[in-house]
Amino acid sequence: MGIVYAVVNQKGGVGKTTTAANLAAGLAYLGKRVLMIDLDAQANLSAHFGYAADDDSDSLSMYDVLRHGKKLNEVVVQIEDSLYLAPASLLLSAADLELGGVIGRELLLRQALGSVIDDYDFIIIDCPPSLGLLSLNGLVACSRVIVPVQSEYLALHGVRQLLDTVDQVRSAYNPGLGVGGVLLCLYDSRRRLAKSVADTVREYFGDLVFDTVVRTNVALAEAPARGCSIFSYDPRSSGAEDYKNLADEVLKRGEKEGQI
Repeated sequence: MGIVYAVVNQKGGVGKTTTAANLAAGLAYLGKRVLMIDLDAQANLSAHFGYAADDDSDSLSMYDVLRHGKKLNEVVVQIEDSLYLAPASLLLSAADLELGGVIGRELLLRQALGSVIDDYDFIIIDCPPSLGLLSLNGLVACSRVIVPVQSEYLALHGVRQLLDTVDQVRSAYNPGLGVGGVLLCLYDSRRRLAKSVADTVREYFGDLVFDTVVRTNVALAEAPARGCSIFSYDPRSSGAEDYKNLADEVLKRGEKEGQI
C-alpha cells in the first residue's frame, strides 16, 4: 500500500510546490512508483510538468474527482517513468463553496485514494497555500505531513498554527497522521540570517527537521519552464543533489518508522 505525504504550508513562496515536484521525482528516480496529486487551484505543480487541464475542455482534473465523483485513475496522466500526476484545475478555486454542503466533504480525497493506493509506492499531495477545505482533505488523506520552511525572517510564522491544525485533524479524522519532517528551503549559506533561521528552526523543532537543506539554486526555478523535474533538467545541479538527498532521507525515515 502506498505511503501518502502531504506537502503543506499556508504561506506561499516557501518552496512547497518545488518540493512536491522534485521529492516525487527523486523518489521515482530511486525506483519508486509515485503519484503526485495537485490540490492547488493555481495548478503550479501541474504546470511544473507542462500540464494544464484548463487548456483542454476534455481534460479531467482533481476538481472532477472531488466535485463529480470521477475515479482517480480517470484523471491520472503519466509524466515520466514511474512518475504520475493527477492535475489541478482553476475550477478548484470554487471547491470550498461548492462542497460546503456535502456531507463528509473532508473525506473526499481519502475515499478517492482508496481505488489507487495499492498502485503506487508513494503519493505526494501538493496542498494549497491555505488551511481551507482542500488542505483539510490532504491532511485527512495522508499519513505524514512535510512542511517546507523558507530560510527567512518570520520562518516560524504560521507553522505553529499549521501544526495545531495537524493535531486537530489527528484527533478528529486521522489518528495515524504525523509530521514527516520540516524542510529548510531557499537556503543561502552566504547570508548570516539564513544560518540564524536554520539554527532557530532546528532548536524549535528538533529531530523533526530534515538534515537535508534545499539551497537556493537557479536551476530549480528554471526547470518548470522546461516542463520537467530538476533531475531531467540539470541532474548535476545542487538542486538535484539536495532533492536526491531529501528522497533518501524520506525513505530512511519511513523505514525507521516501519512504514516501508
